[in-house]
Parts: sequence; C-alpha cells; structure tokens
Amino acid sequence: MSAEPLNDHQCMQLALSLAGLAAAAGEVPVGAVVVRNGQVIAQGRNSPIENHDPSAHAEIQALRAAALALGNYRLPDCELFVTLEPCAMCAGAMLHARLKRVVFGATDPKTGAAGSVINLFAQAQLNHQTLTQGGLLAQESSKMLQDFFRQRRLKKP
Repeated sequence: MSAEPLNDHQCMQLALSLAGLAAAAGEVPVGAVVVRNGQVIAQGRNSPIENHDPSAHAEIQALRAAALALGNYRLPDCELFVTLEPCAMCAGAMLHARLKRVVFGATDPKTGAAGSVINLFAQAQLNHQTLTQGGLLAQESSKMLQDFFRQRRLKKP
C-alpha cells in the first residue's frame, strides 16, 4: 500500500526542513526534494563547504540521488521543489535531467536563473522545456535565508 501523494505545499515544507539542516551545518540554507507521482524519491541540501565541492548545491544533490534511485540520468516524470530560485548551474542540470517541473520558494536577485537575473527555462531554442513556478512558501524561504545571513554578520569580528 503506497502513501497518499504529497501536494506542492508538503513538498516545499520538506525542502524547508532540509534547508534548516543545511543552516545547522553552517551551509547556506537551501533544501530540495525530487518528487515522482507525488512521492519523494530523493532529497538534498546545500553542502559545498562540507564537501569542498562548488557544485554541491541542494538541487544537484537531489538530482544525483534521484538519478541513482531511478537508475537513469533522465528524470522526465519528476518535479523538483527547492527553497531558493535555481542558479544557472542548477537550472542547466535540471534541463539536462528533463524534469517536468521546478517549483521554488524565494527569488534570488543576484544569481537566479529562473527569471530574476536570467531565465534559462524560457529559452525556446533549448531541446527541452521545463515548467517553472516560483513563490511557493517564499516568505518562509526568504526568512530562513535572511536569518542565516544576519547571524553570520553578527559573528564577524
């Protein structure tokens, strides 16, 4: 017997909890989950500092785990929920994975590649189109980021 499918709000709540784990580890608080048919198949949190890896963004971690779980680097029936608008690296990986949809919380006016700085998902020349939706639990996502960076500024000598 399978569990009830999760709705978008529940998926983003899970991503927020993963962002909290990232913050607790001293990483920028971003969390991501990959969902297929309403079931979480993979998750990730920011860990570039911990892993000494500039590509260890939450989205990349979740995509890697999803590809392993499904035994395929293509994830066409999957959706990714992430607390912060994807950067260009993550957006590119999402497009290569052939995700069906990406849902994000807070916008990123400095590096956002889903509309804030550039919108890679809107490039009609690309051979795959992924739907995007921003703003789901944006206030909660933004607050977590703001609190994290406020605390970091307070700790600086």
